[in-house]
Amino acid sequence: MKVVAFPRKEQGSGASRRLRNAGQTPGIIYGGTAAPVAIALDHNALYHALKKEAFHSSILDMEIEGKVEKVLLRDFQVHAFKQLVLHADFQRVDQNQKIHVKVPLHFVNAEISPAVKLGGAIISHVMNELDVTCLPGDLPEFVEVDLSTVEVGATVHLSNIKLPKGVSAVLHGQDDPTIATASVPAGQVSADDAAAAEGDAEKK
Repeated sequence: MKVVAFPRKEQGSGASRRLRNAGQTPGIIYGGTAAPVAIALDHNALYHALKKEAFHSSILDMEIEGKVEKVLLRDFQVHAFKQLVLHADFQRVDQNQKIHVKVPLHFVNAEISPAVKLGGAIISHVMNELDVTCLPGDLPEFVEVDLSTVEVGATVHLSNIKLPKGVSAVLHGQDDPTIATASVPAGQVSADDAAAAEGDAEKK
């Protein structure tokens, strides 16, 4: 994804306020061997880009005065109640150095899983994103979690997910964290249990 920015010479709260009044958002690029660079971005373009999931977990092409740098969005601040992006931080990316970033999880095939189709279970997402480390060229936009074989009462762990080549999960004190669970809501019985109960009733 491409982002166009402009060098920002004036700094301070007053300069930032003037920028925002002019429809721009102040930001900064840091990291790598070069010095940090203060930038300004078109507010509306940035606001709409932030709504896209990929903008938060992809390597971005940041163009400043015709020169393009590879960066990652690292942080941004928004106004408490206005639709206003106050500031954005970007980190330079070295293609030869591993990065640490959060990647969204995409859950697929829940509707055809035995848990849902046969058991009437609800699959709860315990995690919606995953901390990963990889080289920039291996960074996936998302990690897919296939739920097609999940049974009632089952728990999907990190070890059940196939991570893309070159991508490793960053564990925070957990050997095999829970990703999702499949359970029948309280007061509801699965189709199998209902059939068994019906069979018992007929025998009596």
